[in-house]
Amino acid sequence: MTLFVVMSPGIDTALITKRTIADGKSAGFQMAFGITVGSLFHTVAATLGLSALLLQSSLTFNILKLLGAIYLIFLGIKAILQKKDDNQNKDPLNEVRNKSAFQEGLLSNILNPKVIIFFLTFLPQFVTDSENVMGQFLLMGCTYALLSIIWFVVYVICLHYIREWLLSPIVQNWMEKATGVVLIGFGIKLLFTKANSV
Repeated sequence: MTLFVVMSPGIDTALITKRTIADGKSAGFQMAFGITVGSLFHTVAATLGLSALLLQSSLTFNILKLLGAIYLIFLGIKAILQKKDDNQNKDPLNEVRNKSAFQEGLLSNILNPKVIIFFLTFLPQFVTDSENVMGQFLLMGCTYALLSIIWFVVYVICLHYIREWLLSPIVQNWMEKATGVVLIGFGIKLLFTKANSV
């Protein structure tokens, strides 16, 4: 079930697709690791009960939701406005952009309240021992993170080979804009997320 959830297209898939196609395999891997570290953060927060406390506060939840939506919309607009040219691979700033991929993945995951809701509604269904809830939460959360990084690495490698056929600046510019629109859509959708929904 966790593997099915991990493989389902969503914000993470859109972000990884965008960075891998635009900046290459290294950036895709860094984005994937950032998202996975975000999942581990949510695992610890859910285990310690911090996520449950967050959902109890409507104000805090709405602030997090707003920040997450704004960040996704910002990434989407940046993707739409970004121009791709043949000299970008030689650009010394390209390394800086690749390093920011980890931060983008991390922030997009941590600021997404839907991930919090997922960890608090999905994982508890599989808790079998009421005396060791924290241990089971940690184990399931780490399993989720492990399956995530394995799937993302495979996905990035597949995208890398597809990217070889998409090196045309014109094609990449259209890919950036299409992904940007998708990210803005996810951001707007996130604005309407409720604390009691998945």
